[in-house]
Amino acid sequence: MGHFIDWNPITIKRWRRFRRLRRAWVSFWILIVLYALSLGAELLCNNEPLYVRFEGRSYFPVFRFYPEDVFLKNGKATRPDYKQIARSPAFTATSNVILFPPVPFGPNEIIDPRSIATDDAVTLVFQPRLNTGTFNLQPDLTVARSAGAAGFFGLEAETLRDRPLTNVWSLPQEMQTAIARRFRNEAAPSCSFVLSRIGSRDLPGAEASLSEFTPRSSPPLTVRVTLREPSDPNSLAGSIALYPDAGTITGDLPLWKALDAATRSNLTLLAARCRTEPVAPQSLVIRDRTYEVEILKSGIHWPHKPGSGHWMGIDNSGRDVLSRMVYGLRTSMTFGFLLVGLSMALGTFLGALQGYFGGKVDITGQRLTEIWSALPFLYVMILLGAVYGRGFVLLLVCYAIFNWIGISYYIRAEFLRLRRLPFVEAAKAMGLPHRKIVFRHILPNAMVPIITFFPFYLVGAIGSLAALDYLGFGIPPPAASWGELLQQAQQFRWAWWLILYPSVALFSVMLLGVFVGEGIRDAYDPRPQIRIE
Repeated sequence: MGHFIDWNPITIKRWRRFRRLRRAWVSFWILIVLYALSLGAELLCNNEPLYVRFEGRSYFPVFRFYPEDVFLKNGKATRPDYKQIARSPAFTATSNVILFPPVPFGPNEIIDPRSIATDDAVTLVFQPRLNTGTFNLQPDLTVARSAGAAGFFGLEAETLRDRPLTNVWSLPQEMQTAIARRFRNEAAPSCSFVLSRIGSRDLPGAEASLSEFTPRSSPPLTVRVTLREPSDPNSLAGSIALYPDAGTITGDLPLWKALDAATRSNLTLLAARCRTEPVAPQSLVIRDRTYEVEILKSGIHWPHKPGSGHWMGIDNSGRDVLSRMVYGLRTSMTFGFLLVGLSMALGTFLGALQGYFGGKVDITGQRLTEIWSALPFLYVMILLGAVYGRGFVLLLVCYAIFNWIGISYYIRAEFLRLRRLPFVEAAKAMGLPHRKIVFRHILPNAMVPIITFFPFYLVGAIGSLAALDYLGFGIPPPAASWGELLQQAQQFRWAWWLILYPSVALFSVMLLGVFVGEGIRDAYDPRPQIRIE
């Protein structure tokens, strides 16, 4: 280490102590390697090829733009679709070569649904049809009028009028009390009851419900009752999948076996037709019950689960999640380094001024710092974003002007301690200017807080960016961001890959940063660690 730079012996000792801390040393190199790979994201995840050999000439599209006319001879100067060019007869007819990155998808590329393999299955969804109806009761519990409720009585709608309800159904006492309260114009909550048929208790009953009632200017003349057919636990319900060969069936096989041969053949024909055109739902009677059968073809929808070629799935806009994860790592790390560097530079400068000059400068600076720290950062960010628009530079500057306060306190304390030491007094006695005393003598001895807090500030910056992107106040789309993927996961909670991979990546990077920070802190601690077993 001493061949190129004359390192301080204390610095060399701290560096060696840091290297002996295995967890921090390994975490440090993992972060370095991950960030280096993310800086070369275009070479890892890109829809533009690394190398093209066309008609005896070599091209490098990942480094240089070539118009479409170079490969298709169509006179167009637009950006070419290299995947379409690779499938064109003009390209495949000769010994041309095209080499894509390991992940041949860009962060903003919309995946062609036709490139995703599907099993071409047709799903039949069986749902039992539950009858419903309403009728209005008069005070003597006779039916005034009805809508769709005649079937519950086994009568025609015309003969149901003025028929006593108690001749068909056994009404619970609670239901009669609830009806009486409504006729007395008293407030009553919504309620439901199970009715049983009189003289036919083995037949299925019905579920009756009364809506909430509030007192009116005059008592009601009738009370509306809603009847629903109770769900039968023995009824067959579920779905099956038919495959193109019509011999492979998966799902609720007892449901399929309950159908007769003619019905199976008809459903198989409808499933074959559904692969080319939509098919309307069908009504079937199975074991004296009516079923609605929906015939659905398996299709490609966004977001899409992980599969061959898309190892981390596809997001809600049809973009490859793995590609956006890699580019999101570069965005997070770059934003973190720039933010920490800018905020620490600003905090060091202001803290050094207060600590070196002291007195009125220190008091005034402390009061202004306290006022500035009371400003709501998120509200300021929203206001500036509404005025100037969201952007990487605006977010970086706004966050930096609020993030310097913490480090300024530590630098101020260090300068207050060091400015009274003999070497500073000697420098002042020699007539050195304040600039040289601050930057050449005091600041190198006050670097401990900056170095030890740098990894922790970096972790905080990465987490803050993810939080702002999640809330919608971070980097504007279509920039790749882990927080934006987590925001999608909130909208599509069944898409587990949208929350799993960004969460694991965010947790891992922040954990590695904490390990590095702990290692640096222990390396700068002159006291040896004592572990009690």
